[in-house]
Amino acid sequence: MSDFYKDILTGTIFLIGLLGFISGEFIISSTLFASAAIASNVNLNSKRVKAGQLSCD
Repeated sequence: MSDFYKDILTGTIFLIGLLGFISGEFIISSTLFASAAIASNVNLNSKRVKAGQLSCD
């Protein structure tokens, strides 16, 4: 899956979580926000590794 589709999927999960929060589904929205945050961090770290910018300092 390309980076563009991963970003679209992460954004969609975030927006669904936001709509869930507004409608009062706090447990579901918290889960969706957490999954969007984790997916965003994983995508960001994988982009850094591909670019060779990851350091162990």
